[in-house]
Amino acid sequence: MSNLPNCPKCGSEYTYEDGAMYVCPECAHEWPQVAAAATSDERVIKDSNGNILQDGDTVTVIKDLKVKGSSLVVKVGTKVKNIRLVEGDHDIDCKIDGIGSMSLKSEFVKKV
Repeated sequence: MSNLPNCPKCGSEYTYEDGAMYVCPECAHEWPQVAAAATSDERVIKDSNGNILQDGDTVTVIKDLKVKGSSLVVKVGTKVKNIRLVEGDHDIDCKIDGIGSMSLKSEFVKKV
């Protein structure tokens, strides 16, 4: 039949799903569903200090980075706002003032 968990508050077996929550009709207790499968598929990108990065974060460059195909250099301490996380070796897309659109590796930035 159903493999829904029993209510942790009253032990009722008549629980049901409501969106991302389980609900007990007997005692009206609600608790979140554990989404173990969804969290294991997500890719976690961390900065050089181990902080988790998200889209829209502001980061600082921790090492002078040469821009390939140009004589420009991204200096240590350059603040990069509103980053976008992408798949691939260079996992951060951003715009840097004076240089333009770039891709960075997360190992060369730290979260502000």
